[in-house]
Amino acid sequence: MYGIVYTKPCENPRTDSCISPYLAGKPRLQLSVYTALRPNADGGHSLIHREEEFDVNTRFERLINVSVPKKTRKNGTLYAMVFLHQAGVTPWQDPHQVHLVTQLTTYMMPKPPEISLITGQDDPQKPDQQKQSSESDLERPVSHWRSRLTLNVVSENFQFDREALPGDVHRYMRVYQDGKKMIYLPLLFVDELSNRVKDLMEINSSSAELPLTISYDSIALGKLRFWIHMQDAVYSLQQFGFTEKDADEIKGIFVDTNLYFLALTFFVAAFHLLFDFLAFKNDISFWKHKKSMVGMSSKAVLWRCFSTIVIFLYLLDEQTSLLVLIPAGIGSLIEVWKVKKAFKIHIIWRGLTPTFLFGKQDESEKRTGEYDTLAMKYLSYLLYPLCLGGAGYALVFVKYKSWYSWIINSLVNGVYAFGFLFMLPQLFVNFKMKSVAHLPWKAFMYKAFNTFIDDVFAFIITMPASHRLACFRDDVVFLVYLYQRWLYPVDKTRVNEYGVSYDEEPKGKSHKD
Repeated sequence: MYGIVYTKPCENPRTDSCISPYLAGKPRLQLSVYTALRPNADGGHSLIHREEEFDVNTRFERLINVSVPKKTRKNGTLYAMVFLHQAGVTPWQDPHQVHLVTQLTTYMMPKPPEISLITGQDDPQKPDQQKQSSESDLERPVSHWRSRLTLNVVSENFQFDREALPGDVHRYMRVYQDGKKMIYLPLLFVDELSNRVKDLMEINSSSAELPLTISYDSIALGKLRFWIHMQDAVYSLQQFGFTEKDADEIKGIFVDTNLYFLALTFFVAAFHLLFDFLAFKNDISFWKHKKSMVGMSSKAVLWRCFSTIVIFLYLLDEQTSLLVLIPAGIGSLIEVWKVKKAFKIHIIWRGLTPTFLFGKQDESEKRTGEYDTLAMKYLSYLLYPLCLGGAGYALVFVKYKSWYSWIINSLVNGVYAFGFLFMLPQLFVNFKMKSVAHLPWKAFMYKAFNTFIDDVFAFIITMPASHRLACFRDDVVFLVYLYQRWLYPVDKTRVNEYGVSYDEEPKGKSHKD
């Protein structure tokens, strides 16, 4: 990081080894922006904005309307050519001009239209999307308009050492000879990280003019180098198969977040990965050696399996970022394995037909099951009417893409809004048995740490609002578990009344002495 932010200056400015800035002479500059159908301007170009008295240190923002050519409206592309040149002349007449070319359009899959499942009425605010009702249209990427163009110029008069010129800056640098001196032209930069998916507008045949916000601000050399590396990292992710939306989540972390908060997030994320690994390791180890369900709520295990699968399907339907989707998918597979262990399910294959065998419960497990059933009975009086009422309300007043989308949204709203109630049977079992020795406390504490870390991520990673609220919901349940942990202390060295130790260690061979 220090190597990126810090650039070694030229130690002796009077020698020929230094490259001096063109801006040190304070020339009169002009900023011109053109549009073209091709990046090399073959086929013509059109001037869309001119900033005549351009000051490198003066920040500005301009909202203009851009005429969209017919070829672009027919699912084509459009480029912006940004020139910084001497005032009073055209860019092609100035030998010391600098320019960059960037796309004003990008291709994305169109968002499926949402309808009322009862009346069949489309969203009246999106008539253009209604025309694209066929599946072939929805599966074909269409051209979208980038409504922001963010420009930067390095304002500091920095003298580079020719022998220590950074490679990331070199590709943006144009140099010319002035006698014995080497002069570099202004470092012009187009900020691609500021192009967010939320700012995109779908282009259709009626889009004769579209708005474009041109914003400019000066930039420090260190920040420019950091931004270049971040843009390269996002581009590399897209080459490895990340979609435009996945890359947009990464952009949002850098663009929409305070840099100090971002540094804190990177630091916390390292611990999040560590706790994730330790939680999975200890949780799997606990359930692998678990032979009795005494004191464990089997219905809570079944509910967690159901809820994680529903949440995964919901996140998949909402096309959520892979940063959230992949951990949810892994968690779902682990919860399915836990259900198999909790209900002592054995699968016997007879050819291609599976047969499921369920193990028997002993007396202590049956007593735990009675407490579990009693807790679920009380919860059902509150839970089922609320979930059915919420699903009915959403069906009447909310628009969805399909019946499947309504079912998944209704289920996940029940999971998010009332899911913590299904964690209560375990609290009830703990209360009845006055013991917490049967719980996997190592894995539990790692998950507790990650729950509070998730609260930090809930603010900086784009996710559905209900998923964000669920992060804070889990905090309350973990605090109650911690209170029970304090209320019912456990002696690690004592085997409890169910024959289960709080912290089971693998039995090793005894020493010969």
